[in-house]
Amino acid sequence: MTGGALEGLRVADFSRVLAGPLATMVLGDLGADVIKVERPGSGDDTRGWGPPFAGEDAAYFLSLNRNKRSVALDLEALDGARAARALAERSDVVVENFRPGLMERFGLGYDDLAPANPGLVYCSITTFAGGEAAGRPGYDVIVQALSGLMSVTGPKDGEPTKVGVALVDVITGLDAAIGILAALQARGRTGRGQRVEVSLFEASVAAMVNQAANYLIGGVVPRAMGNEHPNIVPYQVFHAADRPFVLAAGNDRLFQRACEAIGRPELGSDERFATNEARVRNRDHLIPILADVFGSRPAARWLAAFEAAGVPCAPVRGLDEVFASPEGSQLVMSVDDPVRGPLRLVADPIHLGEAPPVHHRPPPRLGEHTEEVLRELGLPPG
Repeated sequence: MTGGALEGLRVADFSRVLAGPLATMVLGDLGADVIKVERPGSGDDTRGWGPPFAGEDAAYFLSLNRNKRSVALDLEALDGARAARALAERSDVVVENFRPGLMERFGLGYDDLAPANPGLVYCSITTFAGGEAAGRPGYDVIVQALSGLMSVTGPKDGEPTKVGVALVDVITGLDAAIGILAALQARGRTGRGQRVEVSLFEASVAAMVNQAANYLIGGVVPRAMGNEHPNIVPYQVFHAADRPFVLAAGNDRLFQRACEAIGRPELGSDERFATNEARVRNRDHLIPILADVFGSRPAARWLAAFEAAGVPCAPVRGLDEVFASPEGSQLVMSVDDPVRGPLRLVADPIHLGEAPPVHHRPPPRLGEHTEEVLRELGLPPG
């Protein structure tokens, strides 16, 4: 297989910003023909979310839209709506993240398309799954606040803090891609497509995993703990004499090894710290002891000692250090773009032995493929 695992599938992508475009980029990386439908004149909002820019498009847009073709269609106009419907009816997958009811207004809802395309997998990305809140705007930071994510992020006793990237959008986009692939697998057995719906709110709450379980099972309302872990100690950032690093002693054996590595073996046998449960209960006694030890030497000293002892640890890197590292540099791909020049992007992290992801198309310029796609659909040029 040379064209990717999803070669031969067509995806009509009516989404914009992050969650939807991330989902469709995953499908495009895996070989699907993704056709991105955009507003004439302005296109996807993220084209303007800069600086930095490469050509006329922001790095934000470029990070989410490789392996796609762009068509500029005015869905409010008769010709644009007709072309969009022709595209959707001849696609395997439709992805959209408009507010509820808007695709139906354009004649592009699932019930509008399914009679002519019964195998269609139709994915809607919404803010909420239903009810009165379903039509609320789906900005990542809003959902981080509503889902409880911000309440557990940030310094202890400090201001609730959003995650440093739009993580809810990222998680939702990946959930959407999984749902689409599951529906395609079911279609292979039944011949029928179906609706797939993923909401930002549900994806965010589901991503709370152990924090949500701590409340549902134990009645514990999680609070922000800075870089500490609610259930494991020590599992956090510490400050060495020169820079921060992470120590992740995830079980009692690793904690004992860590104590030996720093020259304090007695801490591992202290009844206050001998088990993880005891350490969680007595973290306010243990953490200051460790912090005092770590502040006396450079991070390299402690990292070398922990690595020799087989204790998980890591320096806290900036992105410049990430991409300078051997493992980080392997994730950097260069896509040839005849207009913008070579683009350095983060490669798809999915590795398939027989059908690896393909990176053959740079992110499209707005409307770059409109005439090409219309010809394929047998329609007159726009």
